[in-house]
Amino acid sequence: MGARRVSVIIVSRGRPNELALALTALGQQLHPPFEIVVVADPAGIRAAQSHRLGRYLRTVPFDKPNIAAARNAGLRTAGGDIIAFLDDDAYAEPTWLAHLTAPFDDPAVAATGGYVRGRNGISFQWRARAIDVFGQHHDLDQPGDTARIVPPPPGMAIRTEGTNCAYRRAVLAALGGFDPAFRFFMDDADLTLRLAQTGAATCLVPLAQVVHVMAPSEVRAQRRVPRTLYEIGASIAYYLSRHAPKEQRTKALADLRAAERKRLIRHMVWGNCVPGDVDRLLAGFDAGAKDGAGRETQTGWDGQSVGEFQTIPTTDSETVILSGRPWQARALRDTATKLVNNGGRSSLFVLSPSTLFHKVQFRAPGYWCQSGGIFGRSVRSERLISMLSFQKRLELETARVAKIRGLAQT
Repeated sequence: MGARRVSVIIVSRGRPNELALALTALGQQLHPPFEIVVVADPAGIRAAQSHRLGRYLRTVPFDKPNIAAARNAGLRTAGGDIIAFLDDDAYAEPTWLAHLTAPFDDPAVAATGGYVRGRNGISFQWRARAIDVFGQHHDLDQPGDTARIVPPPPGMAIRTEGTNCAYRRAVLAALGGFDPAFRFFMDDADLTLRLAQTGAATCLVPLAQVVHVMAPSEVRAQRRVPRTLYEIGASIAYYLSRHAPKEQRTKALADLRAAERKRLIRHMVWGNCVPGDVDRLLAGFDAGAKDGAGRETQTGWDGQSVGEFQTIPTTDSETVILSGRPWQARALRDTATKLVNNGGRSSLFVLSPSTLFHKVQFRAPGYWCQSGGIFGRSVRSERLISMLSFQKRLELETARVAKIRGLAQT
């Protein structure tokens, strides 16, 4: 595994602060040296170059609102045999890259996909899923945490998310990289479907986990409310034109539009938008769909790259567990900060004598923090109230995250 060259590509636009924190998490990976390629707008390039890893990063200026073209720009710079992708608002657990790339020891594996946790840092946004030619997702039953090659259901592909996935370089080159006609949304879905059509194997890796906070951007406001649905409509229509039977595209588009409308109605009920926003956003979806249906396949990546492979420095220091009550939190945070600033890793648990639900955050300057009640839920399927001692709850929570956080298990 030490001989394998791995490149991690991060595309960033309009989120320099989140990018900086994502780079900090990558700098704490328990993995042999690897390289990081940052493809970003001017603010992102400045954030990357001023980061403590800045002189080791490979940066690619890119200021167009086109996620697929940006990923291709990263591929033209990356020198790895394995190419991993991570979003700029996704924070990788310390064992993420080790777990994500380990299955490539099997020459049959062409791609890997990890699991993505949501904004509370515990509940999953995505786990094992397949996608069909109509752009519909289907959950797969994949119990346990063992990485395994998953054969796709008939007519579907195993879904790997651009937020957390990896490919063999040769596989991406053979596929031509990402299709730039997908300017935003579904570029990764299209790639996975094209991969499945070749018969290549995808391995799902439950322990390769990231926390995806879904930060605001130029297309999404706070609370995940869309600012526009134009490019989403365009990408959906283009995806259907590439993959769905012609006679079924109209219905498939209507179904996906209905799903977007349902989400907007939920936002309206929650007070995140008003009725006029629903009509405006759906009009943008319709205009985008008309545009996307007429788009043509574009050249992605020819397999060529420039520059020398450049690794970032890594450390094998063990993760220090810190724990205490809320009234001790300030001192604990100061200790965690000192550990990080000295090149270490820290996992902090702040537990109150309450039934508060737990949340997990990766906080600046770079430590993991889990907070909540001693008697409250962490995993949302657990009992509402668990009568535990502080020490027993700490033991349970550290055991739960040990394999992804790189904690010593006793």
